[in-house]
Amino acid sequence: MGFRRRSEHAARADTTARTAVSARADETVAPGMRIAAAWSWRVLVVAGVVALVGYLIVALHIVVIPFLIAVVLSALLVPFKNLLVRHRWPRWLAVAVNEVGVLVIVAGLVTLIVWQVKNGFPDLEKATVSRLDDLRALLAAPPFNLSTTDINSYLEDAWAAIQKDSSGILSGALSIGSTAGHVLAGVLITLFSTLFILIDGAGIWAWIVRLFPKRARPAVRGAGEAGWTTLANFVRVQIFVAAVDAVGIGLGAFILGIFTSGFPLVLPIAIVVFLGSFIPVVGAVLTGAVAVFVALVYLGPVPALVMLGIVILVHEVENHVLQPFIMGTAVKVHPLAVVLAVAAGGFIAGIPGAFFAVPLVAVLNVMIGYIAQGRWRTDPHDTPTPTRGPRRVVH
Repeated sequence: MGFRRRSEHAARADTTARTAVSARADETVAPGMRIAAAWSWRVLVVAGVVALVGYLIVALHIVVIPFLIAVVLSALLVPFKNLLVRHRWPRWLAVAVNEVGVLVIVAGLVTLIVWQVKNGFPDLEKATVSRLDDLRALLAAPPFNLSTTDINSYLEDAWAAIQKDSSGILSGALSIGSTAGHVLAGVLITLFSTLFILIDGAGIWAWIVRLFPKRARPAVRGAGEAGWTTLANFVRVQIFVAAVDAVGIGLGAFILGIFTSGFPLVLPIAIVVFLGSFIPVVGAVLTGAVAVFVALVYLGPVPALVMLGIVILVHEVENHVLQPFIMGTAVKVHPLAVVLAVAAGGFIAGIPGAFFAVPLVAVLNVMIGYIAQGRWRTDPHDTPTPTRGPRRVVH
């Protein structure tokens, strides 16, 4: 017994000595360095988790991207479904109306674009060839004095560059899947995910919150509510902004066609502008370029300049009126963060990355801000219930 006590005393003394040596060693390190080291390993851990999540998203993009599309659609459809339910519609009928309505609208837009482009493509091809001939004649005359061989060489180089860039754009656009089976699987995942979120989103969210430790559940639930509200506001405001862009450019093209020989493909251009506006910055530039190109091919340089002015005017209204006063209030993300997020998302995941970049940054900004402010500490409930919290988050 005495030997055991002496051993325990020696062990405690050894521990005390090591602690004292460690304390003296810490005193030799500057306080700033200790703080920097403490922050560094925490930053490394967070970066490792983010990298792991990013790797899983890229590896499972065939599932992740359709699911994210379903979440965005649900943020738009949930309020309408709730409105129908409040007006005493059966829940199953309200869900069915939303699901079928999305299919009908998407199918209608695609059919309209294909039909209009199919009817106008022969004339567009002839007009394009005619403008190319005019361009050749202009380049062959003074002061350019280019030969036919030089012109053909420059045109071939330009066409090769366009094909190279377009292949990259298409590869990003089709990153959901490179085969028809992948595309079909993505569509089905989107439809079924949207359906189940509309039916039992509250239960899904309650299950997710229960995966976290009990003390963390109020923060997770509150952050999810804030993020869902921000996402819903973003989707509604983005649809409004896209509609304003489409109506402005489409109406400008229609009025321009009245005073000229007619502006073809007005409806397809308006629809393309509407869809392209969901990709901030990049979509507006590309769709506006399409409208200017059609005006140049069909109507000539002067109407094309007028169309360019209309596009710039619409975008200026969006940038200086709609984005600061409407989008800024709903999302609360600095324009520089929007540009950087779109660039990074497009570089990492192509068009899908550019599309989801802004809502992802907006939602994360609100969720992190909510947790950092600590308002969730005053929440007396430690678990979500179907009648509270999650019904405002996911339905």
